[in-house]
Amino acid sequence: MSLRDFEIIQKLGEGAYSQVFKVKRISDSQIYALKKVRFAPLKEKEKTNALNEVRILASISHPNIIGYKEAFVDESSRSLCIIMEFADGGDLLSKIRQHRDQGTRFSENEIWDILIQMVKGVKALHDMSVLHRDLKCANVFICNNGNVKIGDMNVSKVSSGELAYTQTGTPYYASPEVWRDQPYDLKSDIWSLGCVIYEAIMLIPPFRANDMSSLYQKVTKGHYPPISKIYSAYLANTVKDLLQVNPALRPNCQQILDNPNVHRHLKGENEDKGDPNVLLRTITLPRNFLNLANRLPAAKYRHVSAETERIPGSRYQSPGSFDAKRTITRDSDFKLPPLIRPKVQSRQPLDQKIQVLRGRIAQKVR
Repeated sequence: MSLRDFEIIQKLGEGAYSQVFKVKRISDSQIYALKKVRFAPLKEKEKTNALNEVRILASISHPNIIGYKEAFVDESSRSLCIIMEFADGGDLLSKIRQHRDQGTRFSENEIWDILIQMVKGVKALHDMSVLHRDLKCANVFICNNGNVKIGDMNVSKVSSGELAYTQTGTPYYASPEVWRDQPYDLKSDIWSLGCVIYEAIMLIPPFRANDMSSLYQKVTKGHYPPISKIYSAYLANTVKDLLQVNPALRPNCQQILDNPNVHRHLKGENEDKGDPNVLLRTITLPRNFLNLANRLPAAKYRHVSAETERIPGSRYQSPGSFDAKRTITRDSDFKLPPLIRPKVQSRQPLDQKIQVLRGRIAQKVR
């Protein structure tokens, strides 16, 4: 497979080293999303992240996760190309913008539907010990038929059962433990999920500030404006559970689905059907980039697309048309001054601590 097998219909977004296109596969006229990542200018960590995204996407098959179709190497541009499901309804951030511009809101049933489908998608990742680490409205896609799908696994991490340390993600959705530069686990995704659902309800993020220091204070104290009274106390309390500052007090995905307030909206579909997903082996980067093609997962094409695969019980109704070009191009809809991160005491790597201790011991011996 190569880029010649696809017809580019529209550019959807562009980053420093990547582009995303809406494409049509020439062989069957099916519509997909194509992410093209230029490898040459990337640092080793960024290359690892790109391959990790392929690994995770290819490992999971779930109605609430953007589906993997294929990955291949484009030799002429020395790029990694990832073919994925195309979600015809755009992302949640676009829907929120549209409601805000029109002076409308999501209905409570729509919010519950988005919440439940997101929880099921996150649960599928967590069941494989995968932390998404960048859940935000721009990474949640809503198809015109009501399907809700989580995408963008570029900074996702496979947990070995230990706590993660690397600070990553988008500040407005980052958990208090990430802000404090503390170890974190799957519960960090639950906080981000709470931020996304709050934003869908109120059409603004729960935590906003003009600078990083103020945002740090708000997030770490868990101070956010109350949810509008037009929504039920059940919904407000569910969001409150997700936005507990102490991660130990946040529910996991199964506990969310088992909550009576949530369970009443499940329509008897608590359990996801199908075989459990198995995480594929790590994709290592060869010295010769062109040899990467032999290490990429097999293609997984099916003649079912994101817009035609209806999830039973979905009640989401699209508020209308949207600008597809705006769906993946930005992290936040808020024009704030550049955020300056507060100084946080950084962790000293263990090996450096050992060296310092050895030096002190040596001085005492002398």
